[in-house]
Amino acid sequence: MFRPMRRIKQQLSQEECILILKNEVRGVLSVLGDNGYPYGIPMNFYYSEDENKIYFHGAKEGHKIDSIKNCDKVSFCTHDKGVQSKVKKGLDVKSVIVFGRIKIVDDFDKTIDICRKLSNQFDFGSEYIEEEIKNFGKFVMCLELAPEHITGKIVNES
Repeated sequence: MFRPMRRIKQQLSQEECILILKNEVRGVLSVLGDNGYPYGIPMNFYYSEDENKIYFHGAKEGHKIDSIKNCDKVSFCTHDKGVQSKVKKGLDVKSVIVFGRIKIVDDFDKTIDICRKLSNQFDFGSEYIEEEIKNFGKFVMCLELAPEHITGKIVNES
């Protein structure tokens, strides 16, 4: 169903892909948007290794939500910060692409739990996070991406 990677020597193992998903906090969620145009949205995310799910948060309405209601198939891409190559100029960058199905989380308690876990990845402090949840939690919608295919590769940017 999914294409094999063409440049197989650059392919990351599933363990390396999961490590990147666990360690990174930003990526681009792509949906099938209006009039069949792809729509990519930079987003913060949280990867739950226990569930093998990727979670996002945002507003309850808009282009992204309309697109997801029309088609639940999405892709998500993230990459690490890169490290200086030992053999070439430029950075060696590892990226991961996830294909899967996304759904709206309709349980309020789970939504709040996801918001906490997502926010705890940053240095906001628990007081600030709890105040934000108290003031804005009712306005937030979370999304759950269930991966069907995960692939990753390393490339040199030079």
